[in-house]
Amino acid sequence: MEQHLSHNKVYLLLGAGLAAFILLIKVILPLLAPHDPNAVNVADALQGPGGEYLFGTDRLGRCVLSRILFGAATSVTTTLLIVFVTVVTGACLGLLAGYFGGIANSVIMRIADVFLAFPNLILAIAVAGILGHGLFNTGLAIASTAWTKYARLVRGLTLKEKTKNYILAAELSGAGAVKSITKYLLPNILSQIIVVAAADIGGVLLSVAGLSFLGLGAQPPTSEWGYMLYEGKSLLQQAPWLTIFPGVSILLTVCLFNFVSDFIRNVLDPMDQTAKGSLYSEKGI
Repeated sequence: MEQHLSHNKVYLLLGAGLAAFILLIKVILPLLAPHDPNAVNVADALQGPGGEYLFGTDRLGRCVLSRILFGAATSVTTTLLIVFVTVVTGACLGLLAGYFGGIANSVIMRIADVFLAFPNLILAIAVAGILGHGLFNTGLAIASTAWTKYARLVRGLTLKEKTKNYILAAELSGAGAVKSITKYLLPNILSQIIVVAAADIGGVLLSVAGLSFLGLGAQPPTSEWGYMLYEGKSLLQQAPWLTIFPGVSILLTVCLFNFVSDFIRNVLDPMDQTAKGSLYSEKGI
């Protein structure tokens, strides 16, 4: 019970931190933008960094700093939504395959094997090309190729957990499949799912930026870091700041998410190890 409460406190803190982070990028950062990110001013086109335009301007005279700040909301929010949809989809399918087995397990795992036969990014590019341009289609393309990892992970964890005494006791006490999964099984594997999901955020952000860089993601006049790289690549020698600042923004954000994922792993994993150690001690192992 104490272990369960400790995990709940961590989940509460993680949720509060995520809410604060989303508030920062969706509300506070845009307020710091010195100009309208979509305001066209051809007279100020391709001005270098400094003066009124701290990060310079693009070929249409739009403030690069303002587009970077607004682009943070677009890029990061899109990334987090994709990760959320991917985790929920993969986890639900993994729970279904692992808990019930049989035909459900065979069908879901065979479909996952087909998706795993291709590199995720290549498959995402193909799916995005079929669906068409736009961030929504980009999100669908990435999520439709990334769910397999979570399906296989959760299936393995479910197969391991469902044979333990607490699940058997719940079933014998009359708990149905839904209650056994949601009340007993899922809370015991949630921390491992969160650790993997946190580690994937940086990679998903790179995938979103990569598809936008290829022209398959965000479309004008949307401020999005990958699309800003796409717009600036033809002017790399004449106006390098058009690619430097979005590129550095992506780099720093990916590093930030990687540091956060390491922190989450260090917080949640020791709890799991402590719980396992206590269990083994009680059994005299």
